[in-house]
Amino acid sequence: MKYNFDEIINRRGTNSIKWDAGDLLKKFGITERFDDETISLWVADMDFACPPAVLDALHKKIDQKMFGYTSQTTSSDYNDAIVNWFKRRMDWEINSDEIVYCPGTVHALHVAVRAFTKPGDNIIIQRPVYSPFTKAIEENGRKVINNELINTDCYYTIDFEDLEEKASKPYTTMMILCSPHNPVGRIWNADELVQIAKICKENNVLLIADEIHGDLIRCNQTFTPIAQVADTGNMILCTAINKTFNVAGLHVSNIIIKNKKLRDKFQKTLGMASPSPFGIASLIAAYNESEDWLDELKKYIDGNIELLEKYLSDKLTKVKYHRPEGTYMVWLDFSDYGLSPEEVHKKIYVDANVTFEDGKLFGKGSEHFQRICLPSPRPLLKEALDRIAKQFEKVT
Repeated sequence: MKYNFDEIINRRGTNSIKWDAGDLLKKFGITERFDDETISLWVADMDFACPPAVLDALHKKIDQKMFGYTSQTTSSDYNDAIVNWFKRRMDWEINSDEIVYCPGTVHALHVAVRAFTKPGDNIIIQRPVYSPFTKAIEENGRKVINNELINTDCYYTIDFEDLEEKASKPYTTMMILCSPHNPVGRIWNADELVQIAKICKENNVLLIADEIHGDLIRCNQTFTPIAQVADTGNMILCTAINKTFNVAGLHVSNIIIKNKKLRDKFQKTLGMASPSPFGIASLIAAYNESEDWLDELKKYIDGNIELLEKYLSDKLTKVKYHRPEGTYMVWLDFSDYGLSPEEVHKKIYVDANVTFEDGKLFGKGSEHFQRICLPSPRPLLKEALDRIAKQFEKVT
């Protein structure tokens, strides 16, 4: 490979949430143990160096020696990079005036909930799902309505009859879709997306589509943006470079809103927001110059998934899972070990000293699951899996 994804970069002491926030994780009950020997595979960011073009762009920005107020609207470079990327990679036509900068996708969810729903309204999500979806709803005084995904041997599908029934309720005004889905790894196909869009439109339910993992798909898979197959007049679409290029700390998300009325209301609720000079530089370099880096990254993550599969086949034989179609996360079911969720947790988080994310964080009914994030150098991942396999080798 042209890029060295095996390089182990010490992130301790860098204010990293993933590697330095042990006290915070203990406070929130995520783990009881976190020390200098902990291997952290819980939060969805990567342990790889950013693309060289992004690093070069940031060095050039530093060489300018000042970092005053900036705006992506001062030139067309920023929006052009977005438009060209999605046209080139996904055949998705975006008009420049549809793009709204936002300092994070979770932030955008909170803005959308406040802008387009009222306290007490129902908002549909599909559990097991990324826990900040729930927080964006409940922390703003709205009610979670769960369209539970159907689990068939760890392969998840949508219960459309249930979705239609819940969308038709009088106070259901919004649905938040995760596509590709975190944590189950499904890429919703065109037929599924068309049906979701149809149900939402017929019931006057505003659809928020979180598509930030759309670039991070397995090499033999195809991601379909919902904008390719459905009218987006009643949709808000979330995109970001954060996951794709490992720049989450730069807070660069771009929200695509075709409907001008919705866009104006979103922007009004959002208030003044502009990317930092580093955010602007990183996005332009990522989308314009880092395509080959991403293609190699995807192959490397495929290799990490294959490594995990070998451990599951040889040493962790009772763990059930389905190979993810998208994202760099894998959703692991430990229920066949006959242990309680607390016992499984202890073996991984305390005895093996590896941090995942407990399934309970993604919704009721997922207590026996663990989410592992795989975008780490393979030697580090192998050590973590060795530790975990050792803890389960005597469990019959």
